Amino acid sequence: MDIMVQLQRQLFDYTNSLFHEGFLDEQFNQLQQLQDESNPDFVVEVVTLFFEDAERLLNELTNTLSQENIDFKRLDAHVHQLKGSSSSIGAQRIHTVCISFRNSCEEQNVEGCLKSLQQVKQEYSTVKSKLETLFKILAAGGSVF
Repeated sequence: MDIMVQLQRQLFDYTNSLFHEGFLDEQFNQLQQLQDESNPDFVVEVVTLFFEDAERLLNELTNTLSQENIDFKRLDAHVHQLKGSSSSIGAQRIHTVCISFRNSCEEQNVEGCLKSLQQVKQEYSTVKSKLETLFKILAAGGSVF
């Protein structure tokens, strides 16, 4: 079997597993449809911006939660931003954790917020590594988008 066919098969299987395991949702497909010959790196660029944004927001969340007097409105604003940006690339699991994180902010539940922050960091780390693997397959020539 030709190496390109193998890479395309690997890409297809891997992408399917990300959807099946709930890491990505339909929004990721929408992103892929915006990519074409005139902008072949569109998905990688958008997701890379998401990584930068998410890391900045995770730092903000960590800093805000480490304050003696937590500003829950500010915390909620950061969670809301993260929820929106994760939704825009189809990072479903991060989006879902952000919903319960916002509930904890509304209730001013410090324990709930700390627990949600850990969950968001864990989901972010997992999604980042899975998308980086996907991009490696793409870079190797598995481009079928």
